Amino acid sequence: MKMKVIRATMEDLDGVAELFNLYRVFYEQESDLEAARGYIKERLESGDSAIFAAKDGNSYLGFTQLYPLFSSVSMKRLWLLNDLYVAAQARKRGVGEQLLNKAKEYAMETGAKSLSLSTAVDNHTAQRLYEKLGYKRDEGFYTYELLLPEEKA
Repeated sequence: MKMKVIRATMEDLDGVAELFNLYRVFYEQESDLEAARGYIKERLESGDSAIFAAKDGNSYLGFTQLYPLFSSVSMKRLWLLNDLYVAAQARKRGVGEQLLNKAKEYAMETGAKSLSLSTAVDNHTAQRLYEKLGYKRDEGFYTYELLLPEEKA
């Protein structure tokens, strides 16, 4: 496998959108390739996230998407690694590790203080990979979320 990890551009829209749709299905959302494509297109056009894709030739093997955050206390940029997905046929081949390494490299290049992520409590495979690469589980803070009512059109 001659995999390479690239920063996604509009040329990668369809390949990344397919992976993004599969990622959402993995997290028990309904498949909606058209909406997934629209969402990724908007991210690429606006530049409000950094998307990296793992490719082998013309095959898209996985992707990760980072969103910028900022720390008022440290007055530095942080990156939220919000999405990481590896296609089923490409798993156990180092694709996830390469994507995580690219995310770390990018965070360092942009002067970020940290790179953070969340994962499902039962996603033990991902947890092992994160810990192998030096990620530490936060034991000092609880995460809270306020769900807001959806807008009615």
